[in-house]
Amino acid sequence: MIGRGVIEPDRRLTATLALLAPHLAELKEPWWLFGSAAMVVHGAGPLAPGDVDLLVSRADAQSLLARLGLPLAPGSKSDRFRSEIFACWRAGPLPVEILAGFHVRVGSVWEEVRPHSRVAIPLPSGTVYVPDMPELIALCRRFGRSKDIERVGMLEALAAGRRQS
Repeated sequence: MIGRGVIEPDRRLTATLALLAPHLAELKEPWWLFGSAAMVVHGAGPLAPGDVDLLVSRADAQSLLARLGLPLAPGSKSDRFRSEIFACWRAGPLPVEILAGFHVRVGSVWEEVRPHSRVAIPLPSGTVYVPDMPELIALCRRFGRSKDIERVGMLEALAAGRRQS
């Protein structure tokens, strides 16, 4: 079991989070896993994350990149997403995308992605933090890609199942 759900662990995610855990423990400001890794930690499945999305503050990004031996470089930008700091750590089975100053374009406006909720989920390798289920659903809708919209249904079903329990 990983996270809150009764699903088989994704071994790649479990191994990656175990490698990442000591570095996460050093962060000074709130941080979150989001995207498919956060969904799996919440118990959504079947879902096999292709990476781990990690949202951190700008200051923590700089210190984390230094500890991981990654160069501090300008962030990425697409027509839908941009990040002031972006790096990809590839030491584990899954790449970890480290984002700070992460924004999503909604209409013609760039909105910063900074979750308001922060749920602590204990794992064997350490505690991870994710947005709560309603906020994770809202983020999927806000991101608006077809894969995100498909995941809304999965998350809503999981949330409804928890309410009935």
